[in-house]
Amino acid sequence: MPSTVPTANDTTTLDPAPHAPPSMPGRRPERLRKRADFTEVMRKGRRARHPLLQLVALSTASDVSRVGYSVSKQVGGAVVRNRVKRRLRAIVRGLDWVSGFDLVIVPRPGADSVSYGELQSIVMQNARKLRLLDDVTA
Repeated sequence: MPSTVPTANDTTTLDPAPHAPPSMPGRRPERLRKRADFTEVMRKGRRARHPLLQLVALSTASDVSRVGYSVSKQVGGAVVRNRVKRRLRAIVRGLDWVSGFDLVIVPRPGADSVSYGELQSIVMQNARKLRLLDDVTA
């Protein structure tokens, strides 16, 4: 009697593209990882400030944009800092960024207490000041 449960070797029931890329409005920025890169952006970059968030951007010769997050302990404990970073990463993924910039996002104390929508509007406002968003979303 044949089994009706699919096995690992049965390719007829497997999805051909199990890891399809998510659809996003624009190019997804890469991560800024090295300390030297963070330091260079913080020293030489242009700034857009808000009481709850600061964006620092530095133009590069690259064809991609990279984003880093610097969340100090003044924002809160580890759980709070990670929540703020998760929100910011989600916001950054949803925006259409101009290529060729390194960007550091620095949330300030109180950034954890605002809603996602407010945080998104602050990021967009600061990104527009620095002309970092493509015209489609700006």
